[in-house]
Amino acid sequence: MSLQWQRLRQHLDALVLPDGLSLDPERPVLHVDIDQQLLGLLRPDDPVVRYYPVSTSARGRGQREGSFCTPTGWHRIAECIGAGEPEGRVFRGRRATDEILLPEDYQGDEDVITTRILRLEGLEPGHNRGGDCDSRERYIYLHGTPDEERIGQPASKGCIRLRNSDILDLFEQVRSGDAVLIE
Repeated sequence: MSLQWQRLRQHLDALVLPDGLSLDPERPVLHVDIDQQLLGLLRPDDPVVRYYPVSTSARGRGQREGSFCTPTGWHRIAECIGAGEPEGRVFRGRRATDEILLPEDYQGDEDVITTRILRLEGLEPGHNRGGDCDSRERYIYLHGTPDEERIGQPASKGCIRLRNSDILDLFEQVRSGDAVLIE
């Protein structure tokens, strides 16, 4: 087991989860490093860590509704949306539209959600769960984007953007309930 995996597991095991929530210690943990603009996929039985470049909020870290910041702390994947949809499928309100938008066709700075959505749910009451800091109610996702040129730099409105090919790959590695640490 890698040292990073052990460190994350110790922190996760010490977390007091709200009633009704549980996490599987045999499942992967996603680690989003805002400073490095990287998402690491860590598995308990595999010393090879897979990294994906990401784009977090242009406004930095923050928990509050309306801040357009990326929330920190422990989360879990609440929903996996978009299975079977083609790369570049545009989603509005977590529903697939008829549109396909690929990076070569993207123009502008609209925060378009494409390909897949992993909706996050905060696990820390008062920090990213409940009240005006609830990540789920803020619609915080890991998702694909046609704005792939800005992957690797803060540019989103709070979500964690990935290249379409990377969200497709990640989507196949995870499931609802998997843990996500954003720091």
